Amino acid sequence: MKKLLLLTTLLFCGALTFAQSKKAVVCHGPLPATQQFAMLAASNKFVMAHKKPLPLHFQSKIGKAITYKTADGKTANAFEFKAKNPTNNYLLVVHEWWGLNDWVKKESEKIYTDLGNVTVIDMDLYDGKVATTPQDAGKYMQSVTEDRAKAIINGAIAYVGSKARIYTIGWCFGGGWSLQTTLLAGKQAAGCVMYYGMPEQNLAALKALNCDVLGNFANKDQWINTKVVAKFEADMKTADKKLYLNQYDADHGFANPSSPAYNSPATTAAYGKSIAFLKARMK
Repeated sequence: MKKLLLLTTLLFCGALTFAQSKKAVVCHGPLPATQQFAMLAASNKFVMAHKKPLPLHFQSKIGKAITYKTADGKTANAFEFKAKNPTNNYLLVVHEWWGLNDWVKKESEKIYTDLGNVTVIDMDLYDGKVATTPQDAGKYMQSVTEDRAKAIINGAIAYVGSKARIYTIGWCFGGGWSLQTTLLAGKQAAGCVMYYGMPEQNLAALKALNCDVLGNFANKDQWINTKVVAKFEADMKTADKKLYLNQYDADHGFANPSSPAYNSPATTAAYGKSIAFLKARMK
């Protein structure tokens, strides 16, 4: 009898613990999309899939380093290409998992030139750290906190002012944060481009989007794969938001010439569509 009573008590406690743990999961919900992507850096397979980038040195003659204050009492770094004439068009750029390196600055200058009268600001979510090895990139990406990243982004939004029409673009780590920047921009958001980044999975957040999204994804991507993209497409339809979806026979990181995964035809096609998408929404 005593053994039976003990067994019953253990089963009851186990069931209660399970119920409480299940309740906790339901209450907290899934991890934010940006954290899900950052957690991929814990996988050696993911880290080693990002081969060490080829050396690249770029010195812009028209861009300059800037700083601005953030609400957490700190200062953020950025690289700015200022419009030649007064404009309310601002493009906020989010770097890959390597950090705000010379490739990002070079690509931003090209975008700046091709878009015309727009101010381009390369935000630095790594606070000055730039990786040259996959291992360091993984560490830097995992070290980014939601609070600090949002402080940097909100600081940039405050820097451009309340009258700014805000557009965003980013790759890889920055692809997911491009969409998050658009969400943080609220009614100022005017267009979002994301390259193979983790999509937002919270329908309530997607329903708050104030602009169209263009997504450039790679069918050979093992992480932001076709299943993830298909869910994003379905979620955007459910949220009644417009997604222009481009999928290429390429791998994650295909748009960076310094990457072994570089795919020239896919890059050319994605870039052309991205510039056209942004231009069509600029006043």
